[in-house]
Amino acid sequence: MVKPIIGVLALQGDVREHFHALAACGAEPVNVRRESELAAVDGLVLPGGESTAISKLLEVFGLLEPLRQRLRDGLPAYGSCAGMILLADTVLDTRPDAKSLSGIDMTVRRNAFGRQVDSFETDLDFEGIEGDPVRAVFIRAPWVERVGEGVRVLATVPSGPAAGRIVAVRQGSVLATSFHPEVTGDLRVHGMFVDMVRERTAARLG
Repeated sequence: MVKPIIGVLALQGDVREHFHALAACGAEPVNVRRESELAAVDGLVLPGGESTAISKLLEVFGLLEPLRQRLRDGLPAYGSCAGMILLADTVLDTRPDAKSLSGIDMTVRRNAFGRQVDSFETDLDFEGIEGDPVRAVFIRAPWVERVGEGVRVLATVPSGPAAGRIVAVRQGSVLATSFHPEVTGDLRVHGMFVDMVRERTAARLG
């Protein structure tokens, strides 16, 4: 079986947790801080953290435009929480100087669920993942307010004040979740992404 090389954007955020999850799913994880490292990966994870800080660091490290181009060229990517925000076309309630990558045709509201004290956990039915519901941890999380025609909604909040809000989406080879599967020990979301990278790599190699 192909062992894809999957980068974790290692500028800020919970890099280590994604690194371990990817390795457990059969990928070869590597840190990405430079354009040369970005050019060498088959897929990329954008971790949770502080989205405006990560967007500024993308510019500082000269990665913003190269990453936008790789996404346009079909690079598989997965963003969790802040990573979802970075992958959006449009971001609400963010700083005017924040940059996005336009990897998914969607509008995301930053910190939509509230502050750190409003963090919560719930079980989600997640399209494409069999078995028990996915335990989702939301920490100052965004939600998706609009999706384009080519975007599949994979999960929504099942109940409570935010019932029906979109928290997981996929467009082509790009996946995003509002929550943090890397902190629960449930590897199924990362496994889905690793399979997406394998499929894309196999198609590219013919």
